[in-house]
Amino acid sequence: MAQQKKHISALKEKKGVAQPDTTSLKATQNIQEKRKKVPSVEELAKEILQGNHTALSRGITLIESTAPRHQSRAKELIQACLPHANRSFRIGITGVPGVGKSTFIESFGSLLTQQGKKVAVLAVDPSSSISKGSILGDKTRMEELVKNPNAFIRPSSSGESLGGVARKTREAMILCEAAGFDTLIVETVGVGQSETAVHSMTDFFLLLKLAGAGDELQGIKRGIMEMADVIVINKADGENVKAANLAKNEFNRALHLYPEKESGWMPETLTCSAIKNEGIAEVWAVMEDYWTQMQENGYYLQKRIAQNRFWLLQTIEGYLKTNFYNHPVIKAALKKQLSALEKNEITPFEAADILMAIKL
Repeated sequence: MAQQKKHISALKEKKGVAQPDTTSLKATQNIQEKRKKVPSVEELAKEILQGNHTALSRGITLIESTAPRHQSRAKELIQACLPHANRSFRIGITGVPGVGKSTFIESFGSLLTQQGKKVAVLAVDPSSSISKGSILGDKTRMEELVKNPNAFIRPSSSGESLGGVARKTREAMILCEAAGFDTLIVETVGVGQSETAVHSMTDFFLLLKLAGAGDELQGIKRGIMEMADVIVINKADGENVKAANLAKNEFNRALHLYPEKESGWMPETLTCSAIKNEGIAEVWAVMEDYWTQMQENGYYLQKRIAQNRFWLLQTIEGYLKTNFYNHPVIKAALKKQLSALEKNEITPFEAADILMAIKL
């Protein structure tokens, strides 16, 4: 009788390759331990002041954290960096999704680094109202700039902050300035009220537009054009050049309808093609003219003082809101009022009056 062949399963796993002797397990363990080590605030601040990008990223992560154990360390870090801040040109860039903000920033940032500037980009990504997550894909859209040693790109999640502007963007700017970046670019989500917040924290506000998008009237209605220091019609290339020039003339006519700005600056409209790197130098030339004029007439300092006042009030409002909702008495009362609201026993306005009347 022939001997039966032993059945071998096709799913059988083969023996793995043995680890070579040249690999040092001790060295691997040392690297892992070094990564787990949490630097002190003093060490982190020292590295940031030396321009270490890794330390800067860790510092921004620290100030963005909502964990109570991180908040005190974040305050210490900000205080350590504050004396070295307020030395940059802060530029806000906004526009509707798809207008080409990331492409423009890459071309614009590359131009500045070629001129010896150090550029930091704080890009705010929208958070999902359902999953609470963000893609944080700005680094993938700025392939060349992200590899530039004189550039730093930090995408952040907008969270639940007003209009998509990250709540900690203002503090992140302080850290970037302390790290030696002389030009800061804050990119907004471009979905509405975020522009107001960015305008309040930057020196120059750039509005990107598309030709033939039919939003000229919408821009006027929203008041966004009143905040703009320059309007740039992007994607002015190919067959779109004629439409871009027409849009430029329309926006220039609309700008003359607005009253003069406190700064004395007269906004204008330009065209560019970020993907072809055309017209970018002209945009920067306008910004330089603005920066020179603001420093000469003293409006630069006036605006910085107004920015600090605005963020003081915003911070107070944030603290009041947080302390209110985290108070144990309010938590219990809120639960009770929500239950009454579900049973249709009270209106939302009456419930709010009851909660606000509680003496803490």
